[in-house]
Order: sequence, then structure tokens, then C-alpha cells
Amino acid sequence: MSVYDKLQALNITLPPLAVPAAAYVPFVQTGKLVFLSGHIARKDGKVWAGQLGGAISTEEGKQAARAVAVDLMGTLQAACGGDLNRVQRIVKVMSLVNSTSGFTEQHLVTNGCSELLGEVFGDKGTHARSAFGVAQIPMGACVEIELIAEIA
Repeated sequence: MSVYDKLQALNITLPPLAVPAAAYVPFVQTGKLVFLSGHIARKDGKVWAGQLGGAISTEEGKQAARAVAVDLMGTLQAACGGDLNRVQRIVKVMSLVNSTSGFTEQHLVTNGCSELLGEVFGDKGTHARSAFGVAQIPMGACVEIELIAEIA
């Protein structure tokens, strides 16, 4: 089953490449590796703001991380010249979770992204990962995630 068949089965439509909000580019390729800039969580087209351990639950944070994964795949598709089937491996995911000082479930929040990448890319979607709790993320977003992939 192709990546696009899996996306269709999951009822996921990838967004177009977003215009950066600051002085950076959405992705950089060096050799076979593509480095995607951090993407913040969005809900209904707006920044998904709030802190985990405060107004946002772990389950809601997991949904936010899943939404970030969809946006990341849209950017990755652009980096692959429009063909996600070129992805050989999702190499690494780094997740920043806007957290209160007592919140310790950043890894569970980040599973929202990791699990979706696994569903879409199968074994090629398993990856190394880091998940950090941070005091704040731009625009108050609850989650920001960046990704490294190998492409053919």
C-alpha cells in the first residue's frame, strides 16, 4: 500500500507548504537527508495555544502532536518534489511541549506524532526521538515538532 493509500484510508489531506513566519526556510536538504523546521500545533487554522499540565490534557496534547505530524508530512511532501513515496526513513523527531513545571508526560504527547508517522510510513516511519518540556513556544503553541527524514 502506498503512502497516499494510507493517507486516504486515514482520511488525511496534506496541507500545502506553509510560508515561514520568521527568518528561516521550511526545510533544507543535504545529501539524502531532509531537515524540516519546527512546526507548531494548529487547530481550525489557528495556533493551538496552551500549556500541558494546565489547560491542556495529555490526550489533547497528543491530538495536537498528531496535527503537527500532518503539517510536517505536507512539508516533507514538498521536500520530496511532491512524492512521499520517496521517503526511505523517518530518521528523527524532536518535540517541544509547552509544559507547566510539574508536567512529565511529554513523551506521551509526542506519541501523537510518532504513532501517525508509523501508521503512514510503516517500518520506514519508526524513528529516533526526543521530547522536551519547555516553558514557552512561539505564539503560545502547545507543541512544536521538527523532523529529519532520508529520501531517495
